[in-house]
Amino acid sequence: MFERFDHDGREAVVMAQHEARALSHHYIGTEHLLLGVLHGSGSGARVLRRLGIELEVVRGDVVRIIGMGPSEGLPADDAEALRSIGIDLDEVRRRVEAAFGPGALDHEMRSRRRRRRGRCETVVGGHIPFTPRAKKVLELSLREAVRLGHDFIGTGHEVLAMLREGEGMAAKILSDRGPNPDVIRRLLIEEVGGAGSLPGRSA
Repeated sequence: MFERFDHDGREAVVMAQHEARALSHHYIGTEHLLLGVLHGSGSGARVLRRLGIELEVVRGDVVRIIGMGPSEGLPADDAEALRSIGIDLDEVRRRVEAAFGPGALDHEMRSRRRRRRGRCETVVGGHIPFTPRAKKVLELSLREAVRLGHDFIGTGHEVLAMLREGEGMAAKILSDRGPNPDVIRRLLIEEVGGAGSLPGRSA
């Protein structure tokens, strides 16, 4: 499927991996894909920026909601250091549970521990796995491109897919930061334009 992605679409996926590493996350979620889109200048980023949804703002949302890397077992000094820059681990837990239900963070941590068994805990330069929701967004981006009659997948299609998936962190951030998702959808469709092959077009 990745051969269908145009330059901006591929670059967004690469930057999503960089964002996950920078945040010490051992997975690529929909929130990292959204950050990856905002790194570039494709149609998805252009529409989001027009709506005031900027890279640094979204990164701040991700850090506030999820935190920097696994929050389990942080030494007291580290927890205090995070609090000193405005990241309260108890507040992170509260927000995650408010968004995704009680025990959501504990469930994620247990899942990570299971995934880590039998492999090195620290990912250094290696492959970071996509979450099921991130994989679904990538699959839906192809469907969005096909639905619009395009033979390429760009960042506009990726953001349309995040909205269509509707349950991941990216959809939540877009819902909180942007107008009604239908408005974002309409602007994206206008931006990516008409049907067919558009050689060299950045989407």
